[in-house]
Amino acid sequence: MLCIPSGAVAIDGDTLAAVGPTTEIQANFRGRREMDLRGHLLMPGLVNAHTHAAMSCFRGLGSDLPLMQWLHEVIFPVEATHINPETVYWGSLLSAVEMLKNGITTFCDGYFYEESVARAAMESGIRAVLGQGIVDFPSPDLPDPGRARERAEAFLAAFPGDTDRLRPSLFCHAPYTCGAGTLQWVKSLCRERNILFQIHLSETAGEVLELTEKKGMRPVFYLDTLGILDDLTLCAHAVWLTPAEMELLALRRVGISHNVESNMKLASGVAQVPQLLTSGVAVGLGTDGCASNNDLDLFSEMDKASKLQKVFAKDPTVFPAWKVLRLATCEGASVLGWERKIGSLEPEKKADFIAIDLNQPHLTPLYNPVSQLVYTVRGSDVRHVWVGGRHVVSDGRVKDVNEAQVMKEVGRIAFRVKKETCLPIHG
Repeated sequence: MLCIPSGAVAIDGDTLAAVGPTTEIQANFRGRREMDLRGHLLMPGLVNAHTHAAMSCFRGLGSDLPLMQWLHEVIFPVEATHINPETVYWGSLLSAVEMLKNGITTFCDGYFYEESVARAAMESGIRAVLGQGIVDFPSPDLPDPGRARERAEAFLAAFPGDTDRLRPSLFCHAPYTCGAGTLQWVKSLCRERNILFQIHLSETAGEVLELTEKKGMRPVFYLDTLGILDDLTLCAHAVWLTPAEMELLALRRVGISHNVESNMKLASGVAQVPQLLTSGVAVGLGTDGCASNNDLDLFSEMDKASKLQKVFAKDPTVFPAWKVLRLATCEGASVLGWERKIGSLEPEKKADFIAIDLNQPHLTPLYNPVSQLVYTVRGSDVRHVWVGGRHVVSDGRVKDVNEAQVMKEVGRIAFRVKKETCLPIHG
């Protein structure tokens, strides 16, 4: 991982024209508008490989519950009552603001009313892969699950075609909420359109056991018998995998999104990320939604991802900082199918990059930039963000969004949620 002590980038439109020493860039690009970022560290924008942006409206709701109880007693009921195009829009816009301010320039989403997420992403300036959510029971945007294909095709037909920042996707929630027929027609539609298929996979030991008992095989093999697994499939979590399942995922070139903070909070388990990487599986890093995390900070995610593996393996050399940083940048781009456009600072790639203010006590002194990025930097240290050459965050402020208005609108949503929601008693 190359570090240039006194470096610079040159932008031509939405693309990086050059990356190198400042003196060299200034000599070759005279007459261009310049920005002095001395005291800052420039790096590729972070890639959030899995989230549910609208769920910032439910940040921390039903905390400290097991996954299935949390889903069935809290999340599914509150979604049925409160999720609509406007709540999805405001929740997603709040998440876009939070992600941009934390240095996330690309996110991969899966939820209902995904058109509203696209609207928020378009307005904020962030880059995104946007997956319309599909389940085999009535959902907030589809009371009749029998019309799910019609809903998916309508989403794809209406998807914005005037930007290369946004890509459509379809998101089957999980093998336990989508039957074999649904999984197959959704995957077939994704192949037909050459778009990403998303699914939660093997998040908890309980769901793995239940599906194995029902189908007579573990989840990865089950999905493979249905023809789901290929290089346009992204599986979130993948905590409970056998070595044979990892080998099959590598063979099929399936991407995995690792969501360590969500896995920790819900006590889902410790995903075997070093083993996945050794097996040749492509892995990106995700935050999951705010309801189960509770933030959208990939710097915090990197720190915990590395340290948890060290504790679990009782080996400080496991999952070193440079590997973790790759998951949040170039490997994250790869699992989304965007490796040729984003994820690293290279000429001809999109000008998606961030500037981190190093002039702070907790970042002083600076011996090893990669170590500092993974173990010390916080999202709040990001001061400037560019997406496709556009300066979307300046001095910590998102330029195209009225943050105060967004927080006010989400506050109103939260007021209604609190007023109308009965949470299970526990503890």
